Amino acid sequence: MSGKIEIEKIFLKYLDNKLKYLSNKNGFLGIDNKSNFKEKVVIVPFGLEKTVSYGSGTRNGPKEIIKASHQVELYDEELDCEPYKKIGIKTLKPFRIDKSLKKALKKIANINKKILDRKLFPMTFGGEHSITPGCIEPFVKKFKKICLLHFDAHADLRNSYNGEKFSHASAIRRCLDYKNVSIISFGIRNISESEILFLKKNKSRINIFWAKDKTKWNMKNFKKLIKNKNVYLTFDVDGFDSSIMPATGTPEPGGLLWNEALDIIKIAAKNSNIVGADINELSPIKGFDSYNFLVAKLAYKILAYKYMY
Repeated sequence: MSGKIEIEKIFLKYLDNKLKYLSNKNGFLGIDNKSNFKEKVVIVPFGLEKTVSYGSGTRNGPKEIIKASHQVELYDEELDCEPYKKIGIKTLKPFRIDKSLKKALKKIANINKKILDRKLFPMTFGGEHSITPGCIEPFVKKFKKICLLHFDAHADLRNSYNGEKFSHASAIRRCLDYKNVSIISFGIRNISESEILFLKKNKSRINIFWAKDKTKWNMKNFKKLIKNKNVYLTFDVDGFDSSIMPATGTPEPGGLLWNEALDIIKIAAKNSNIVGADINELSPIKGFDSYNFLVAKLAYKILAYKYMY
């Protein structure tokens, strides 16, 4: 126990120093270094890859998202402005990720705590979905109640997978270990029998908008469910249909298309307080940069909706 406390003290001391950012030019969106702005958002590259069970490569997600973001047009025709000028976005320098999964999750928790303590908005680029329980730890402590807006092909409600309780297949289950967390999931289309049993026992905390029912989704009900809540947004990119997002470890047909996902996020931005976010499970495919670009633009749209609405 003393060793664990000492590690945390050392890391917190490191965090007490000024957050170390990439230059604007090398960070998210590749903004000209002549631009000077006070940040509201901190991008956290966190390419954790420990428990992938099919395709691999999530460790390369953050750098490829940032690289692709340099090609994202800064002007948003929907919002009729360049949102980054109204937001202020900085990107943390990459740092070493611990070999121990628990230590790695504690590190991202400490990083997000420091960002929150400075009244800034953390957006984490994974990495696999197992990052989310670590990402939300400081939010759980800060807010009396927190609602996860969860985009995914998979429910991630297994208690463990391949003997690992903190597996990417258990990410949402670990979030629900916190009693003040509730979940609204969109796009689920792959779930095990054991997860169904858990879901039935926890209906008061879990609302799922199943992919099979996409044409019948009641968005007025979603608006009521999310109204005035503090929301943490976690987006597993396999929530997208595999026709537009095959660059992920476990692609699934029948998922969300681009405008469908944006419409949901827009409703959340207009009706709730989005306090943090992560985007995970991008496994870049060499030579197919369009998938990295899609994720980079998704990140920019989430932030634009958060601050423009």
